[in-house]
Amino acid sequence: MVGDSKVSRDGTGRRGRTGPPGRYVPLAEDPGFVQLRKRFLVAAAGVTAVFFGWYGVYVALSAFARGFMARQVAGHVNVALLLGLLQFASTFLLAWAYVAYARRRLDPLAEDLRSRHAGDGVTR
Repeated sequence: MVGDSKVSRDGTGRRGRTGPPGRYVPLAEDPGFVQLRKRFLVAAAGVTAVFFGWYGVYVALSAFARGFMARQVAGHVNVALLLGLLQFASTFLLAWAYVAYARRRLDPLAEDLRSRHAGDGVTR
């Protein structure tokens, strides 16, 4: 079957990706790119964890704390409705926070990489 081989194409015995194609090697090995990738992964993982954690809390409260979620806050507005609306607000807040982070910490690194590797044929 495809993928069952224990020897990679380059004969090293490593499974999975063996490295980027030739023209991307200079960019992939650049310390700035490594730092950019690490910053992106940390930010993306953090935003994702916060979003799914908050969503999980909302679902868990809906399933196991029905009395709390049904508590009236004002008129016909209950805690579940407020927390549901907060889901939307928190989504936009997380998106805004990520964009602000990217502008401050990711974009300058990406621009530096573009300018340093412009002649390599790997950017735009």
